[in-house]
Amino acid sequence: MSSNTWTPREVARKASRTSVRLWRAVEAQHVSSTLQLVDNLEEQEVLEDILEETKPSIPAAARKAKLHYLLFTPFRYHPSSWLSRFRGPNDPGVFYGADVIKTACAELGYWRWRFLIDSKGLERLGPAPQTLFETSVDTLGVDLEKLPFSRDSGLWQHPNDYTATQAFARVTREAGVRLIRYRSVRDQEVGRCGAVLHPDAFRSPNPISPTQTWMLTITQDFVFWQRDGEAFQFNMERWKPVVSKNSAEGLTPPRGGSS
Repeated sequence: MSSNTWTPREVARKASRTSVRLWRAVEAQHVSSTLQLVDNLEEQEVLEDILEETKPSIPAAARKAKLHYLLFTPFRYHPSSWLSRFRGPNDPGVFYGADVIKTACAELGYWRWRFLIDSKGLERLGPAPQTLFETSVDTLGVDLEKLPFSRDSGLWQHPNDYTATQAFARVTREAGVRLIRYRSVRDQEVGRCGAVLHPDAFRSPNPISPTQTWMLTITQDFVFWQRDGEAFQFNMERWKPVVSKNSAEGLTPPRGGSS
């Protein structure tokens, strides 16, 4: 059975209750960026309130679940032309996470590197602070690494063509399934990821452990992550042919890590 023939009923039959903890990496700019524009915390609070009024409304499901902003933000903003493995330009938001910190770093690091490579005149980015946080998900899910879905692994793992995965996510939503488990394309040591399709999939409305701050540095050939004696390094040579192909097709990478 190919991805083009999956129906909501068939996907629902293969779904099962899934509990998983996921790490996500995001740019650490929410507070510091506004604090630089004011003289004290009271003024910053006023500025944050003003900025909040200009943003899209928080989805009703996220408000009902009382989600922390780090959890509801991926569902908040309108669809865009940015590519995402399980979100097309007209689809609802997706919260992407990874089983371990290293894989989350690989996912976001790849897209920061893409921005560097696609920007003329830039030789380096950072070091810049990034926030990593862990969430808990408990919902109905499917796993693309298990049969029968694994038969289409070539489609799920394509480095730059998201046609099949986006189509599968649409069918999955129709089936009432909230989570897609899959293998990371960007983690060279084969990490595991999860794409959360609906705000009600989280077990806890808040991050389940203290946030971590990592410093991210991007060069033409490498991505470096550092924190308190810990470090990850990713060699980006393998992705240069993919970038070249994407650039030729006029594709624009998303701002965040989305596989």
